Amino acid sequence: MRILPTPLALAAALACCPAAADISDTIKPFVTVGSSYDNNLLRLPDNTAPGVQRSDRATQAQGGILLDRPIGRQRLTGHAKLSRVTFDHYDQLNYNGKDAVLDWAWVLGNQFDGNIGGAYQQVLTPFNDFHVEQRNLRTQRRAYANGGWRFHPSWRVRAGFYRDRFDYELEVQSLNNRKEDRTELGIDYLAASGSRVGLVARKIKGSFLNPLRIGTTFLDQNYDQDELKANINWLYSEITQVQVLAGYARRKHDTFTERDTSGLNGRVTVNWRPRQKLRFTADAWREFAAVESTIVNNSINKGASVNASWDISAKVQANAGFKREKRNFERLPYVYFNGDPSDTTRSTNVGLVYQPMRKVQLSATAFKDRRTGTPLAGTGSYKAKGVSLMATVQF
Repeated sequence: MRILPTPLALAAALACCPAAADISDTIKPFVTVGSSYDNNLLRLPDNTAPGVQRSDRATQAQGGILLDRPIGRQRLTGHAKLSRVTFDHYDQLNYNGKDAVLDWAWVLGNQFDGNIGGAYQQVLTPFNDFHVEQRNLRTQRRAYANGGWRFHPSWRVRAGFYRDRFDYELEVQSLNNRKEDRTELGIDYLAASGSRVGLVARKIKGSFLNPLRIGTTFLDQNYDQDELKANINWLYSEITQVQVLAGYARRKHDTFTERDTSGLNGRVTVNWRPRQKLRFTADAWREFAAVESTIVNNSINKGASVNASWDISAKVQANAGFKREKRNFERLPYVYFNGDPSDTTRSTNVGLVYQPMRKVQLSATAFKDRRTGTPLAGTGSYKAKGVSLMATVQF
């Protein structure tokens, strides 16, 4: 049986090799190997029956290419990678992952520009909302096209179309198979300082491919969402930038209109760099989101997060983050909750990144998650913590 090298063993082997020149300035191959430990892989509640295996170790091997190709004023960027993930105990979860992204940043004359691209991803669905020891791969496809016209040195109009589709491997999860189409139109004022203030209008149409069946009734989950949001990128100073995409959103359903909702929707991000080697990012949001459960599939999420990055030296970087999010689940007809239909998740992570050579990167990360909530929403409460070690080599 062939055994994959550990991240530390791979780094040690590479450290003994002389630095090589880049294979290409356009296409850069890379490989990544790693191992991780999770003390509650399936995100089971504390009152799970004794004897159920909670922890597991996983090994990951990944290979792919990075693409960055200027073509005159145009630019092609993207990546493609394949991965193999195996588990020590829950080996029925072993899977082959796929991930590909391609983006064409186009330019036409001095006034028109935009992006056309697509993405494909196949990964194991997280166990946060569906705690079964069966493999459930999630496939996500995205296609988009957008463009802008700078009709005045200080003004720009833009439009775009985006389509996302999600499909799940397990039949019991197929009720979450969905497609989302988003059309948007916006106008921006471009200040001489580099800041941008704009307005964007969006129309989102969500279509669930397999209606939820409750008894003898099929529940149509399709919805239309209209948004009008401020779109701001404020360069307050050299060390502080503020980004805002927030405003009013209204979601309407094709059937059972008592589920309709509206109100504040969006996200605010603050980037702060008090020192050259020290960076902070803070986010706050209130957004509609999908839930990968068999009982509910939509929620309104309110949360905040803070992330920090510190360049300890030219080769070592430390990272840390904290996130808190509360989800209020959509109340479905014929489905009743005893108590508050919501849950709250708190997540903490710390990590180190070490780059002993220009093309070699080692990372170690530790995390801790805790969720409290109603089990009747299909999510429940759990605690989890774990660590991972990764090594990446670029050729």
